[in-house]
Amino acid sequence: MSSQTNLSRRRFGGLLAATVGAAGTTTWAAAAQGKDKRMQQHHALIKPARLRDGDLVAIIAPGGFTDEEAIAKAQRNVESLGLRASLGANIRAVHGNYAGTVQQRLDDLHAAFADPEVKAIWAIRGGSGCISLLALLDYALIRRNPKVLIGYSDITALHLAIARQTSLVTFHGPVASSTFSDYTVTQLRNVLMTPQDSYTIPMALDNHRRAQTQPNFAIRTVHGGQATGRLTGGNLCMVSALAGTPYAADFREHILFLEEINEVPYRIDRMLCQLDLSIGFKHAAALMLGIFEHCEAAEGDTALTLDATLDQHLLPLSVPAVSGYSFGHIRHQFTLPMGILATLDADRQTLTLLEPAVC
Repeated sequence: MSSQTNLSRRRFGGLLAATVGAAGTTTWAAAAQGKDKRMQQHHALIKPARLRDGDLVAIIAPGGFTDEEAIAKAQRNVESLGLRASLGANIRAVHGNYAGTVQQRLDDLHAAFADPEVKAIWAIRGGSGCISLLALLDYALIRRNPKVLIGYSDITALHLAIARQTSLVTFHGPVASSTFSDYTVTQLRNVLMTPQDSYTIPMALDNHRRAQTQPNFAIRTVHGGQATGRLTGGNLCMVSALAGTPYAADFREHILFLEEINEVPYRIDRMLCQLDLSIGFKHAAALMLGIFEHCEAAEGDTALTLDATLDQHLLPLSVPAVSGYSFGHIRHQFTLPMGILATLDADRQTLTLLEPAVC
């Protein structure tokens, strides 16, 4: 073998090592930049002003249509908190299953954000249809006029899209026409009206009592430990529907919270698979599941139970994972501020908000 051949091979080996090293450095640098970018986005959170007695709340219907009984109940709920209520111009509109056309629902949402007197926007119900608004929302308007937005279920679509596009903290909590309990009102007030630097949310005792006869209300710790991350998630159906879109929940290093209603186990399994395939639950800081109401298979069906279905996704994880926390399509629910830093303690079965969600 000639010395020229040895030299060529040494040069080739050196070039290969340099190339691999550069590629590894590039990959690491890209990953680090991605993490830095996510952290910068977190630091750029926009927090709305806290609610105070006498503040004006706009009640709107961005999803499913409503009726006079629900409107009257929503007004009473708002007033019971010491706030004033105003109604969206199109709140009584009906277009199929929706509360008016896409444009009518957009108009009410934009008008509420644009009105300087309005301090909070409260969805009267979930239903369906919010996903149709996402590509048409005026995110610059929302960013310029930060205010409290409250709701759950189908409103998840608005929460996730606004978080991704504006970094505004919004609130996964009861809809305006919910039947309030003392627990629900206390959690609303503590998060929206009397914020604290650190607040540990207690679970609802009434849900604990219901667990004696309804297993889906029981708190289960599948993987213990503590995890700190920012909160994201919502209704499982909507979170999975947005996967792969510009409005999807990026739950890497986040506490991902999920809840559902009226879905059989195989459909829940499919939606969880979709999320796991899109990003991977192993990349989350923790998984926090709420109460999945009416999600068992019909009696006599050979399907897996709800818990067995959830465990297929939770058991393989190495991050804290719990189910049965006090949020979802239930009366006694706590309010979750999207994007806020929190610690999930799966052993003590608590969630602690590590910063105020309003300013």
